This record gives sequence, structure tokens and C-alpha cells, in this order.
Amino acid sequence: MSRKNRVSEHIHRDVSEFLIEEADLLDAGQLREWLDLLTDDVTYRMPVRVTVDREAEPAEDGGYTHFNDDRHTLGMRVERLHTKFAWAEEPRSRTRHFVSNIRVEPGEGNGEVRVKSNLLLYRTRGDSPRHDLLSAERHDVLRQVNGSWKLAQRTILLDQSTVGTHNLAVFL
Repeated sequence: MSRKNRVSEHIHRDVSEFLIEEADLLDAGQLREWLDLLTDDVTYRMPVRVTVDREAEPAEDGGYTHFNDDRHTLGMRVERLHTKFAWAEEPRSRTRHFVSNIRVEPGEGNGEVRVKSNLLLYRTRGDSPRHDLLSAERHDVLRQVNGSWKLAQRTILLDQSTVGTHNLAVFL
């Protein structure tokens, strides 16, 4: 993101507050409320990182993803977590989303912005002393819908090629 394509301080602050509110909802397990922050045409994906020439890059063929969700599949994932059959999240993970280095540029469409941010997710479960740390860069598109920001696209680029966590039942 270049310095000359900046948005106003007001928009940057609003976007930063949106990302903090989103992190709070995810950490509190308020996933149905989190869905309200998404557009109807949202895409939410995390490509597999492939190490080539000592660099971990997203797989270019588009066929390898940890997940590639739309609004419908995200809703199904959220509803499944509210059942007795979500064993991967029994007991529910305790998470802490740390969002930083937020960079905002004007988007392609009217009322859209492109956002890059860094994410560190700390996750524990039950009484286990074991914890997971996931570090990533997120590429988002936020869109103004009825005067509020909504997440229209998210691509999550994990910093590691091999995911060390037992499951990816949490949202990044």
C-alpha cells in the first residue's frame, strides 16, 4: 500500500474501530453478532502457504485453501458451533485477537476501502497449559452499507506454511 493512496484520518479511525469491534465479538464468542458485520456477498478465505525459493507464498493455482467460505458457509459454521456436535470446540476456545499495523487505502468501488492488517491470535482450551499462536496478514475489503462498515472480502495469509494448531474452528 502506497503512502499517496491514503484515506482520511476519520475513515482510518472508523476502520480501526471496526476491526477492534470485530475482534471483541470473536473473542467473546458472539459469532452470530459477528455475522452481522459481513456483507451478503462476503468471501472469506485462507490459502495454503507454499514455501518456494525460501519464501512462503500463497498457492497460486487457487485450489489449495484451508477454507474458502461465503456468507452461507460461514453461517453454517457458526450455527454448527452452537450444537453439541462441534467437538473441535468443546470446550470453546478462549481467544485473544491482536490486530495491528492497520493500513487503509481507497477501494475499487464506491464506498469501499482496502485494508491490510496484521493479526496475532492467542488461543487456549480448557485447563490445558498448551496454547496456539497464529500470526497472519489479512487483506480485507470493507464496504459502507447503510452508513456502517461491513466486511466484503477477507484473505488471511498465515506466516507459517504448516499450521500447528489441532483445528481451525475459530475465525481469524
